[in-house]
Amino acid sequence: MTLARKGTRRIVVDGVEFRWKVRHKPTYDQGIGSDPLTFVAELAEYSGALLVVSLPYPHPGNWLELPSVPVLPRTVATAIRLAMERGWQPSRPGPAFELSLDKTLTSAA
Repeated sequence: MTLARKGTRRIVVDGVEFRWKVRHKPTYDQGIGSDPLTFVAELAEYSGALLVVSLPYPHPGNWLELPSVPVLPRTVATAIRLAMERGWQPSRPGPAFELSLDKTLTSAA
């Protein structure tokens, strides 16, 4: 699986370039506040396994106007580093690697 390039942002983490994206419109479950805010990341030039990161906040576009936070580049960098420590190999094809961050690991805490 690969991430569509449209709407992605670039970030360099420890000398390696990645692309990442937050879904613009919430899914139904994100809209009602039952699913958390997520973003995905992958290597910028080679599509291997995706990283799917769940944050402990609602999607900013939720329909209940629950308070949310923006996804900052430092949060993305933290997630990428942590995922790689836990075994994510972004250059190897395979299933998406899922990671959940708690408030202590997000920059908005």
